[in-house]
Amino acid sequence: MASLAEVRRDEPEEEVSPMDHPVARPEELRLLEALLFASAEPIDQATLAKRMPDGVDIKQALAQLQAEYAPRGVNLVKVANKWTFRTAGDLSWLMTRESTETRKLSRAAIEVLAIVAYHQPVTRAEIEEIRGVVTSKGTIDVLLETGWIRPRGRRKTPGRPLTFGTTDGFLSQFSLEALGDLPGLEELKGTGLLDSRLPTGFSVPSPSDDATLREDEEPLEPGDTLELLLAPAVEPEAEEPKAETETEAAAEVVGEVEAGEPDAAEPDAHEPDAGEPDERADDAGDHDGAEKGE
Repeated sequence: MASLAEVRRDEPEEEVSPMDHPVARPEELRLLEALLFASAEPIDQATLAKRMPDGVDIKQALAQLQAEYAPRGVNLVKVANKWTFRTAGDLSWLMTRESTETRKLSRAAIEVLAIVAYHQPVTRAEIEEIRGVVTSKGTIDVLLETGWIRPRGRRKTPGRPLTFGTTDGFLSQFSLEALGDLPGLEELKGTGLLDSRLPTGFSVPSPSDDATLREDEEPLEPGDTLELLLAPAVEPEAEEPKAETETEAAAEVVGEVEAGEPDAAEPDAHEPDAGEPDERADDAGDHDGAEKGE
């Protein structure tokens, strides 16, 4: 039987890893780490140099520390000539936080959405006729951004106005299987949304889920964009009368000058000065007296 000493002699000696005896790290790097981690704001090189022992090359120390942290999740970076630790750029997605912002629709947007849902396909002019007020471009833009309404096509009428309809997002938002599940007249009365004393012949339209364009609709053109489709029309009519009036006035002035009449810019040709008597008034008085004498 082998002795204990022989068994120990037969066991292989463990290899010594270089990590068991790490190379001594320069003390200035530890000092820089401590200063940069503890600081709430980036530190300039001059401030760091004042905290270092005498004889330390601050530029070389910062470059060495920056190289050490380059492959790590935190990097040493220079921002506005100051040094600080920042999360590695390729890991910035870890810091991203997604949040859902809840925005309350305005009353105008709710009314427009209800009209589109019940009356689709409907144009902007028809929406304004039903509401009785002008619908701003921003109200329709909000509903387009939420993805609850969409442009369907163009109405086959003068001007080819855009027609709107609801989307699948609208059904999902309000937990509707189909547009036919929207409340009808009796349901709206029961919930108190409609006055019980409605005018004779009042009815709630039955919306349709058919996405096919109707006979009075045309498909959108490839070059159509929402910015152009929804932009309000420019109305220059208000400026035209003014331009015509100025042109006519200029023509009259030119005609007077050409006819030899005195220039309106010379006050002596039309009216006397404030300190001189009006000779024309005296002449008129003389003529009146002569006529009466005759």
